Amino acid sequence: MASGGFWSDRRVVVTGGSGFLGSFVVEQLRARGAGQVFVPRSRDYDLVDLSAVRRLYDDQRPDIVIHLAAVVGGIGANQKRPAEFFYQNLMMGVQMLDQAHVHRIEKFVGVGTVCSYPKHTPVPFTESHIWDGYPEETNAPYGLAKKMLMVQSQAYRAQYGFNSINLLPTNLYGPRDNFDPESSHVIPALIRRCLEAKREGRDSITCWGTGTPTREFLYVADAAEAIVLAAERLDTSEPMNLGVGEETSMRDLAELIRKATGFGGEIQWDPTRPDGQPRRCLDTSAARRELGFQARTPLTVGLERTVQWYRDREAGG
Repeated sequence: MASGGFWSDRRVVVTGGSGFLGSFVVEQLRARGAGQVFVPRSRDYDLVDLSAVRRLYDDQRPDIVIHLAAVVGGIGANQKRPAEFFYQNLMMGVQMLDQAHVHRIEKFVGVGTVCSYPKHTPVPFTESHIWDGYPEETNAPYGLAKKMLMVQSQAYRAQYGFNSINLLPTNLYGPRDNFDPESSHVIPALIRRCLEAKREGRDSITCWGTGTPTREFLYVADAAEAIVLAAERLDTSEPMNLGVGEETSMRDLAELIRKATGFGGEIQWDPTRPDGQPRRCLDTSAARRELGFQARTPLTVGLERTVQWYRDREAGG
């Protein structure tokens, strides 16, 4: 779907553009008429290194930067690597935004995380509650590192008039997600474990926690559409939620994935493992109002597509 020529003459850099979310954002940009999209690779531009960030801007001369590059993972990965998650995400974001200002680009799109919200945020999470407490402990270093982009964005707009925006997507899922058991998030982790248990003939799998926490899940292609719409239409450094506005308990999610994978065994829960944030569900009214965005993919449909993608990938070796 073309977008009235908005993208046709703009040079766009998408950091993290070869990753899970980034690959969908690049596809969405091209579908909307962008002909000059550059995806930096870490082997060529280490975004933790300021000299590499400067070189990226000098080489590509972008009009718009969509910053998606991040070090991410589930609860286990966050607990094992909190320093890495904090430092690398902080340095990439701070340097990318600062050099965007230095190089006088048209717009910087910062993509944060729902993990930046306080642990006990009233549901649904509204953007005005973002500073009302400390994030959930297991992913606080990551959430706070990403949250600093919001502070920087507001400061640079106030002092320099620099145009940058801050988006807070909820938990994402879909095809091309990370299925590595050491670092994956809950949906790909459960899909893989259910399919492996089914293949091995096991009668149960065990999941972390009690199963009572809730999460909100946004299909990755819907998230990409929202990010590109925000790049076109949003002009404020106040944060904006991107989500579906519906919460799903871990128990219900596990049951949906059990059915989608055809695993006939039992889902058991290990309450000695952390639950993470008690509840997560976003108020998405600002995105509907300002961007005309509403998620279109039901969770059941998105899970079926994700399971099928993973099965196809495994079958292809």
